[in-house]
Amino acid sequence: QVQLVESGGGLVQAGGSLRLSCSPSGSFVSINFMGWYRQAPGKEREPVATFGYGGATNYGESMLGRSAISRDNAKNIMFLQMNSLKPEDTAVYYCKAAIRRVYGRDYRDYWGQGTQVTVFS
Repeated sequence: QVQLVESGGGLVQAGGSLRLSCSPSGSFVSINFMGWYRQAPGKEREPVATFGYGGATNYGESMLGRSAISRDNAKNIMFLQMNSLKPEDTAVYYCKAAIRRVYGRDYRDYWGQGTQVTVFS
């Protein structure tokens, strides 16, 4: 069974920074998409930053210029550096990955359990 495990969330004062990480566990052969999403109470889940299928990075408008996505390809760990955090960034942050567990099988989307980020003023 493949799982995505996020860490790094927490409580931070406005203007502060946090670094989230996402690490896959279990057996798989390849990953061709990874990204960060967030969902605030009462709102739909939205993309924050993603690695496209060609490796290009894309950022959602919500944290454009204040976040940076990166990836350790050797370990398949994905990071999200968030700076100049605002109270409106408060949300549960999820990582998503398209993972192929067995050669010859299709890629399947997996979601992490989410990590809470709370920004107070």
